[in-house]
Amino acid sequence: MGCLFAIFAGLFPRLALFMIFIVRPRFVDAAFDTWFWPILGILFLPFATLMYVLFYTPGVGLVGWEWFWVAIAAAIDIAHIGASAKYRLGR
Repeated sequence: MGCLFAIFAGLFPRLALFMIFIVRPRFVDAAFDTWFWPILGILFLPFATLMYVLFYTPGVGLVGWEWFWVAIAAAIDIAHIGASAKYRLGR
């Protein structure tokens, strides 16, 4: 089941984050103290937000290589935004 979720999360990070919120809302509540940052994350950097929620450890936060994977996910999100903007402009 974990491999299926990993494939699903790679293809549809917004829906995977929504599923985590429905199934285990404690994960999202522990990672974020307000509703503002998760909403912005879902809109602009969904894969990085998903990685942040999955790697977050309550009381510790993110340490070491966990930040590296969140940064890689953010780079993937930004590359996707840039590629879709380039496609829309027709260049």
